[in-house]
Amino acid sequence: MAKKEFHTTAYTDIDDFIFGTAKNPVTLKNGMVIGGGTMYPELNFTLPTMSLNDSTWPEAIENYREIITKTCVRAHELECPGFVAEIETLPDMTFNPKWGIEVCKVVVDIIKEHEAKLGIKGAVRITPNDNREGEGLVHMWRGNRWDETMEVFEGSAKAGADLLAIETIGGKEVHDDALMFCDVKKAVFALSVLGCRDMEVIWTAISNIADKHGTIAAGDTACGLANTAMVLAEKNYIPRVFAATDRVMCAVRSLVAMENGAVGPDKDCGYEGPYIKAITGNPISMEGRAASCAHLSSCGNVAICVADLWSNESVQNVNLLSGIAPVAYFELLAYDCRLMNEAKAKGKETALLIRDLHADSDSCLDPHAWVLRPDVVLEISKGIVAETGHYNRVKKAAELALASMAKAVKDGKLRINDKEKDWLNKLIDSVGALPGTVEELIEDVADDCDKLDPAKYDLKF
Repeated sequence: MAKKEFHTTAYTDIDDFIFGTAKNPVTLKNGMVIGGGTMYPELNFTLPTMSLNDSTWPEAIENYREIITKTCVRAHELECPGFVAEIETLPDMTFNPKWGIEVCKVVVDIIKEHEAKLGIKGAVRITPNDNREGEGLVHMWRGNRWDETMEVFEGSAKAGADLLAIETIGGKEVHDDALMFCDVKKAVFALSVLGCRDMEVIWTAISNIADKHGTIAAGDTACGLANTAMVLAEKNYIPRVFAATDRVMCAVRSLVAMENGAVGPDKDCGYEGPYIKAITGNPISMEGRAASCAHLSSCGNVAICVADLWSNESVQNVNLLSGIAPVAYFELLAYDCRLMNEAKAKGKETALLIRDLHADSDSCLDPHAWVLRPDVVLEISKGIVAETGHYNRVKKAAELALASMAKAVKDGKLRINDKEKDWLNKLIDSVGALPGTVEELIEDVADDCDKLDPAKYDLKF
């Protein structure tokens, strides 16, 4: 498989950069076209709080049967044109691959049954939990943890999964420390050296499995990286300007999936998805206001601006007054998509108005929302792809994100408090002082990464 290179953005005109339509739409086996003009809901669901073992596994499977059956029925009642069901396996379902594969098969079979019976089109995204951390890890790309993950992908592809995705955690052991101390240099190392290196290997493997079984290598997300930063910032543990900068830097890491065979739709909790779409033209899944069941954020509206699938993060199968929570959240997503599709049907002027209202409603209030504005995304993306090499691109991403926030603050378009302004200036200085080469970067941080075992990434310091 030839590696793709992206040196220009797929979009040049901001008016073409919009929800529901991608330059390179993805067609599924049932005829659904992601990014082909229609926006679809993507329901992400999980079990209620429970232990998983041999004795409770039948109950777990019944939960999945209930969720997807009731979702199919509600999708039919709402006259939804189609939907995607995402299965994020819990850690035990990757440690025990047969469980993850069984869940996938159950969901696939029920969706096919209801498509035949009710005519509702559905697709399945499988996202194995990335268990490659902790004391039991032999190596990032070999050993039991790697083999288990690949087995879930292989078995799920055979079972009929339409889309293969994962939330990789390469570099997380260093990135976590970087967040704790707001250390830009260490974050850049974690993402550009460790994260990108890991992405190249794992996405080559996933793409090969997809090609082998006629399914689709969809995309990755910096959930364990930039989403961790976002949530910490939302709780006021770290500066919001740091989290926003980290998000843009993570776009370079997530882009590596597309360089190595992924074609979209990118995964929902990758809020860096708009950068991926701007650069590649591939469709993306995004989450925003309906993700409040899983985490809080300050970018619940702006996240929808260029989405092709609209998701809710992960909702537990618990009872609400209306019914089970996954069906309630599916309905929220379906209504959002109905509104966005109607806006597009009214013409480009209406669609752009809706897009820009979503952007404007969030972007003046929070740095993370600012860097997700379509115009900001497109401008920064152009600067990122003008660079070569992962390190140079991550460094440029940080530089441009900080410059954009600083200008927005100066112009009165972004409101942040004095403490955040101080951090913004500190970060600008820190990024400006980053080493000129990746070799110098590695030399600078190698002795300061106590939790890193370089051998697990085939590195020597």
